[in-house]
Amino acid sequence: MSDMTDTPPTGLKRHLPLIAILMVAVVGFFTLRDYLTFDTLRDNREALIAFRDANYLLTVGAFMLAYIVIVAFSLPGATIATLTGGFLFATFPGALFNVTAATIGAVIIFLAARWGLGEKLSARMETSDGAVKKIKDGIDENQWSMLFLIRLVPAVPFFVANLVPAFVGVPLWRFAVTTFLGIIPGGVVYTSVGAGLGEVFERGETPNLGIIFEPHILLPILGLCVLATLPIALKALRGKKGI
Repeated sequence: MSDMTDTPPTGLKRHLPLIAILMVAVVGFFTLRDYLTFDTLRDNREALIAFRDANYLLTVGAFMLAYIVIVAFSLPGATIATLTGGFLFATFPGALFNVTAATIGAVIIFLAARWGLGEKLSARMETSDGAVKKIKDGIDENQWSMLFLIRLVPAVPFFVANLVPAFVGVPLWRFAVTTFLGIIPGGVVYTSVGAGLGEVFERGETPNLGIIFEPHILLPILGLCVLATLPIALKALRGKKGI
């Protein structure tokens, strides 16, 4: 009897967290995409500011909880949430609230994916032969660099960057650390954009969300990407010299 209770859940039970996240993500995409928008933030800005001024700590808690849910369930509106963090709390501590909430949400979906599919998929990759095994070994040898890189490169979707590490057996603590540190540059940029929304609203304009691709922003981020890939390049050079 004790053996049955000690065994980990298998089959459908093991996949329930990931299934729930995917279902909520699909439902949220069709039901929330018209609400979690810049227009909604603009139309409710005065009410949000008034509530924040009267209930600062409650606003921080409610905001971070909403951000965590958005990320954990891959709901639309993550960019708007980041802008809102800057609008309500300024660049700092807004960036800290944004990055922390995004990391917690990412950890939740990472755990759901690893619990449902990651351990089994990682084990299969480990015992496989050929190209699949080489890919797995390459990621394992350069986990820190690869994890930082997929967070720093703006082209990698946040949802994908949460799932792939779970499927290749990345340790939770390493995933959490690289997620938190890796999203700081982009998080600070968009939070600062949100902090300036008051003037944008007054002019009747929309924020420049493409600012991250402007040279003075993109080049430093690309520089960080180069630093992240440096250990990989050094390992490759050492390998060639060894041959």
